[in-house]
Amino acid sequence: MDWSSFIFKPFVMDKESLQKVVLEQGLGDQGERIAKMEGIQFSDVHELSLGYKDILKIDHLWEFTSLTKLELNSNLIKKIEGLDRLTNLTWLDLSFNKIEKIVGLETLKNLELLNLSNNKISVIENMDTLEKLTIFSIADNLLEKLHDVLSLRRFKNLFSLNISGNPLSKDEDCKYLIAANFPKLKYLNCRYLDEKTKKEASVKFNTDELLTPQTPKASEQTETEPQLHKDAFVEFLNGPHLFQQMHKEDPHTDELHSLPEIASLHSTFKSQIVQLCMQLFEIGLEEHKHREKAVNSFVSSRANAVAEGQQKASQVLAKFEQQYNESIAEMQELSDPEPLTDKINVCIDEIQQLRESLLMLEFELISQMEDLIKKLDNSISDMVASFSETAQGIFVQCRDLENEYNEKVRNVAVATLEKVAKGNVEEDMPEDVRMLFMDKDNVMDVLATCHNNHVLAISDRETHLITRLNDWKDGLIKASQAKALQRNRMGISDINSYVDYLMEQLNELQ
Repeated sequence: MDWSSFIFKPFVMDKESLQKVVLEQGLGDQGERIAKMEGIQFSDVHELSLGYKDILKIDHLWEFTSLTKLELNSNLIKKIEGLDRLTNLTWLDLSFNKIEKIVGLETLKNLELLNLSNNKISVIENMDTLEKLTIFSIADNLLEKLHDVLSLRRFKNLFSLNISGNPLSKDEDCKYLIAANFPKLKYLNCRYLDEKTKKEASVKFNTDELLTPQTPKASEQTETEPQLHKDAFVEFLNGPHLFQQMHKEDPHTDELHSLPEIASLHSTFKSQIVQLCMQLFEIGLEEHKHREKAVNSFVSSRANAVAEGQQKASQVLAKFEQQYNESIAEMQELSDPEPLTDKINVCIDEIQQLRESLLMLEFELISQMEDLIKKLDNSISDMVASFSETAQGIFVQCRDLENEYNEKVRNVAVATLEKVAKGNVEEDMPEDVRMLFMDKDNVMDVLATCHNNHVLAISDRETHLITRLNDWKDGLIKASQAKALQRNRMGISDINSYVDYLMEQLNELQ
């Protein structure tokens, strides 16, 4: 038996294999004869099916500039790349591959259908320019955060969405949350989204924000907390949560609060702390809007810069390819080796000039990206510094209130100690309270412990906010720089690959 037929042989996307595929797809006998005589013009192909071919890498598609439909489903592709010049694509199927990250789609502004089902994607990202998207399937991936899905609301033409088979789809409220936030959506997970479901969703959720159920159980508070509050770094500041954390480990609270004077002080103190927390909460949400606006502006400017760079590169390539194809046709007619060699050398010089021109455009784009990132860094740093200063000021007020509260409670405690020592206490004073205030050192230790607990809780919440805020800023800039570097490397790699491809063509003529 010939076992060689069982050996895995991936489909390599080169000119020869793509020519064969194009010939096999819909040309017919007459079309095939013409293609063989006149040569295949990839730029005239409108649809290309490359499914079920064990493709490892997307390559050599730059000449298919008229392509409107591309099927790359059921392969072994790990990275979306090599699609920059396919700006006429309206249909792209990349389902059943091994893709982990959504990248390389920035120039596909005409895309209407995108299928990324059955991959390994955990985040919906880098899709800002796909404004014409009407059908999007990302079923059977690794999506966990509904916040990512809700980011698709910016696609006003979205008609059908499939997110089934992801971890997030196990949430019983997922369907209603989507229905509430996508009023124009007609199909969800391949099923018609009826008006009854939409009405139920509008009652269950507030469609103006990325909300969780309006009345979550206390035990589920952490899990159902609005993502918006986390993004603004003010989660759990719209209520008494901080105050509760401050008193969580306090000893003898029942005995202390049984004294009317301390109970009254405690109630006033709580009201003051909650008021400060609410003030910080509202400021945080407003600051989040400003930061989000700056980030969105950056993303839009970045996408425009990339699109403009691609357009310039396409113009350079179009001009080159017209002359180059004419030169290739002339050289194919030459039989004398000497003029053929001269012509080839001229073409080599032109290819090198093309490479330099494309690299120059790439370096211009790199410079633009650096300027945009620097501008973003300066803007976000100013916002973060301003919000940090405001937050720290409010936490200082919280500590001042705690110091005042502690001093007043100590005064009440000292007075009560004196009364107990002299036996001048009310008859209805509980026995456990009387016993506590018979030991001055113990009472002072209790008050010191409470005061330390309160100050520590305030400081911990301040540190939590400031640290997360700065980590977010640093992560944003680093991620933007990494993305720019990755795009730059891919751009240079594509240029070199294309130049190598052209040089191979010339070598075949020798």
